[in-house]
Amino acid sequence: MAAKVSGGGARARLWARAAVLAVAGAVAVLLVAVGAGGAVVVVSGLLGLVVSAVGVWWMVARRGPLRWLGALLMVGAPVALLVLYVRSGLWVIALVALGLWGVALACGRAALRPSRHSHVMRAEARHAPRHPVILMNPASGGGKVENFGLVERAERLGARVILLEPSSGDQVVGLARKAVSEGADLLGVAGGDGTQAQVAGVAAEHDLPFLVVPAGTRNHFAMDLGLDRADPSLSLDALTHGEELRVDLGDVGGRPFVNTVSFGVYAQVVQRPEYRDAKAETALDAMPDLLHESGPRLDATADGALLPSQQALLVSNNPYTRPDPFTGRRTRLDQGELGVIGIRVDSAAGAADMALRGSLSDSLNVLTAHQVDVTVDGADTMPVAVDGEALTLQTPVTCTIRHHALRVRVPRDRPGAPPVAPAVNWRRIFTLAFRGRGDE
Repeated sequence: MAAKVSGGGARARLWARAAVLAVAGAVAVLLVAVGAGGAVVVVSGLLGLVVSAVGVWWMVARRGPLRWLGALLMVGAPVALLVLYVRSGLWVIALVALGLWGVALACGRAALRPSRHSHVMRAEARHAPRHPVILMNPASGGGKVENFGLVERAERLGARVILLEPSSGDQVVGLARKAVSEGADLLGVAGGDGTQAQVAGVAAEHDLPFLVVPAGTRNHFAMDLGLDRADPSLSLDALTHGEELRVDLGDVGGRPFVNTVSFGVYAQVVQRPEYRDAKAETALDAMPDLLHESGPRLDATADGALLPSQQALLVSNNPYTRPDPFTGRRTRLDQGELGVIGIRVDSAAGAADMALRGSLSDSLNVLTAHQVDVTVDGADTMPVAVDGEALTLQTPVTCTIRHHALRVRVPRDRPGAPPVAPAVNWRRIFTLAFRGRGDE
């Protein structure tokens, strides 16, 4: 007797079949229109993607006229495609095929999306703290501490506030430990992810709850916890109406991290003193040297898997849904795994290959691990960016993860982040559509 398919499984199968039908429809449109230019649509589209990727490579990896040519190709290739389709009358075929492909992607993501609660970290009710202490950085995030009245609100809710001085960056851990010795039963931070990580390490060390107030610039940790980044004062509701999440804490060379550790090109760029005031200009100025022979070449081992001669390596506290930590998200922070993204692009051809094949390209390595060891060209030390903070660490640098090491106190009412679109895996989608099981 066939096993009964659950409601969620049946819906996933329907979405998978819809995705397959949409792909078939897109292919059929192009095949039917071969005589009317269907082949031109496909070939020109792929060629435009390649040319645009080559342009991106020249723009970031070269200087002078070749950089300007790269910028022109990056922008000009899509524009040229649009003009070609309109002038030749192929725009209807291209639009229909592209629309069906978009439907296929949407249906595929719906099929692979986990069940409603499978990606939600479990929260537990806990008594409110009696002696909470919150460290606040008034300079963080363009002055969010003052703009949102965080000191006054925290004190009204019974917390003791310690304001950090601009010169106290190296003293944050000492201040947190002093607060614990004086009886604090909760540690919190209103500041950026780098400060959050340092105090989180102290909280985990003493098994105390930790409060995240997203008063930094990007607040990736707060986003993945589901906190409201638009109004950091709402996070303070956790002091009186809160619950706890057990999440993982990364460790790099004995230093905790909540988001990511970057090695290679990005780590070299953030070491430059001018980076804080001119990020894009500094990166463009440094990239040509860093991407060629004078740049760093990293050798990494992730749970025994070798990643040789990487230009950039990113290790995250739990994996991102797709290899893009700048716009991507982590659906969970409690799975006990490091995410690993390695990049090695040595030429325009490599950039084009990665644009066409994505994670299947030899230029991109995406995996998970419990331990990652990194060295660079036999050097004794290497630059590292830990949650955006520029450091220099002894090699080999070892990254590990401490499962459920951190107790994070969050408000019961938190908006969360937008639903995460999973990466599209067509093998799983076809398996799910025809066999009813997407994990084979």
